[in-house]
Order: sequence, then structure tokens, then C-alpha cells
Amino acid sequence: MEQKTLRPQSFIGVVVKTAMKDTATVKVDRYVKNAKYKKYFVRSKKYLAHDPGNTVRVGDTVTIVATRPISKLKRFAIDPTKTIHAEGGND
Repeated sequence: MEQKTLRPQSFIGVVVKTAMKDTATVKVDRYVKNAKYKKYFVRSKKYLAHDPGNTVRVGDTVTIVATRPISKLKRFAIDPTKTIHAEGGND
């Protein structure tokens, strides 16, 4: 029998808050179609993602990947290889 390789759940979103230690709040948008009117609109949800070392900044586009539970609300971690930094950061 063949073995299936499971990929963890992942989303692409924008960092909206980095005020907590080793944590970033990432807003993920998705398109939803209204059943009656057939119109598409944007729904968004915020996820807390683990960011060791606070490497991302507000406005960065990141990929978050599902991991083991890190805290009560953190179930995702930021993938550092797929981070796109925002332009004009304050250094």
C-alpha cells in the first residue's frame, strides 16, 4: 500500500500586529461566493503565528504553516523562507 505524505495546512496573509513577544498577528483574506446573489466578497480572519526572534514587521506578506499547539491560541508558525518584506521599513 502507498504511503501518503501529508502537507500541513498553510495560508498567505499580511502581518497586522507584532506587539507580543515571539508572536505576530496575521490577517488572511479569502473570497466567498454568496449563494443567492452569486456575488464574490472578501472574508478575513486573524491568526496568531509563532515568530521566533520577532523577525517580521507590520505589512510583511508571510506564509503561515500549521504546527503543534504552541499556546492557547497559537497553532501556526511563520515560514521564514516565504516571507516578503514590506517596502519602506523603519530601520
